[in-house]
Amino acid sequence: MRDELIEPLLSAAVAEAEPGEVMPPVPGPAGWTAARRDAFREFHRSHFGGGQVGPAGSIMYAVTVGGDVVGGVRLTRLDTPAEVVETGIWLGRSARGRGIASAALRAVLDEAVRIGAHVVVARTTPANRAAINLLRRSGAVIGVEQGQVQARFWLDEAFTTDLAG
Repeated sequence: MRDELIEPLLSAAVAEAEPGEVMPPVPGPAGWTAARRDAFREFHRSHFGGGQVGPAGSIMYAVTVGGDVVGGVRLTRLDTPAEVVETGIWLGRSARGRGIASAALRAVLDEAVRIGAHVVVARTTPANRAAINLLRRSGAVIGVEQGQVQARFWLDEAFTTDLAG
């Protein structure tokens, strides 16, 4: 993620996603308020890592199609062994259902291998059937913990070979 991508990312989020889909909760009225837009910018800037897991423990990327920003994806180190990272992805409504999330997930799993992760975790709600199906199709082991769907990818040699193929 680079600073010049923050505004296009925010524009995509405002036009095609709800705030809760793309960032941590911010108190206040619903919708894309000025405070929520500022919080979105700050949240993403705080996660700049220059291609490495930065001070916030995350690497963030803009998802682009034909030069247009359509969403975001991240890797975040967890407070567990350093080889475990979490991923999260969001896409604007018009980018959904076109295979873009699959490509973004594949790219972020490859990046996890590059930074030395052995396990990638993803979480979603039981109601998010599209995300659950994406995770399952991509080879995750799915379970439910504390009311959240938990997906785990083990990045062993066989898995990374399958990704490359």
